[in-house]
Amino acid sequence: MAKTAWAPFPHDANAFAYSGDALKKAWPHLHAGDAEPWPDAKRAAALIKAAGKAAPKDMDAEQLASALQDAWRAFHRGDFKAAFDAGEALGPIGASVAVKAIGIHATYLVEGDAEKLKRFEQASKLAEAAAKALPDEANSHYRLAFALGRYSQGISIGKALKQGIAGKVRDALDATLELAPKHAEAHTALALYHAEIIDKIGAMIGGLTYGAKASEAESHIKAALKLTPDSPIAHIEHGNVLMLVHGDKKEDAAAAAYEKAARLKPADAMEALDAAYAAEQIE
Repeated sequence: MAKTAWAPFPHDANAFAYSGDALKKAWPHLHAGDAEPWPDAKRAAALIKAAGKAAPKDMDAEQLASALQDAWRAFHRGDFKAAFDAGEALGPIGASVAVKAIGIHATYLVEGDAEKLKRFEQASKLAEAAAKALPDEANSHYRLAFALGRYSQGISIGKALKQGIAGKVRDALDATLELAPKHAEAHTALALYHAEIIDKIGAMIGGLTYGAKASEAESHIKAALKLTPDSPIAHIEHGNVLMLVHGDKKEDAAAAAYEKAARLKPADAMEALDAAYAAEQIE
C-alpha cells in the first residue's frame, strides 16, 4: 500500500486537530456514529488481554493507548494515510481506525474503480482478522460490514448477492447491533442493506430470499437519525434510502435530506468530506 499515492485531504483541517485533551473532550461527539470506546490505558489493557497473541508485542497499556489516540487524531484531521499506517501496525487492535481511514479515503479521495476495490478488499482482510481476534468488539464486526459493503457497491449489488457478500454484511451488522444496539452507523448500513436489495431485485423476491423489507430500511434509518441528528452521512443515506425504496415519489424529501447534510457543520475531516459530497449532489 505504501507505493500507492494517497491523495491529501482537500479542505482546511485546522479545526480538526484535536491535540492534547481536546480529543477526549470531543470524543463523544466524534464517535456518536460508530460507538468507538475512548482508548485510554484501561481500555488498551482490556484489548491487549482480549487479543492475546494478536496484541502488539513490546507495548504496554499506556503506550498502546497513546498510539491509538494518535492514530485517531490523524484520522480526524484528515491524515488518512498516517491513521491507516498507525492502525495497521497495531494489528487487530488497530483495525478499527485503519479500516475507517482507508475506507473513507477510498470512498472520497481515490478516483479509479479498480484501486478503490483493491483498498476495500484490503480493509476487509484487516477487519476479518479483527473479527476473529476480537469478536466481542462491536466495531470488529462493523468495520467488516463497512468494508464488504463498500466493496459490494463497487462490483454491483447483483454480483454481491450472487457471491454471498450481502449475507456476510448482514451477519456482521447483526453482530454489531447485538453488541452495541445504539451503533448509529450500523443502523444506517442495515437500512441501506434492505433498501439496496429491494431496489435491485424488488420487494417480493428481496423479502422472500434475503428478508429485505422497506419497513426495516425506514426503521433503521430513523434510529440512525435519532442517534446522530448532526451527522451528515446519516442524512445522506436517509436520502439514498428514500430514493432506493420509493424512487421519484420521494425525490423532494431525498433532496431535502441532502441539503440538510450539506448545511451541517462538520466535526472532523470525514464529516467535511460527507458534507462536501452532499453539496455536490444538489448543485
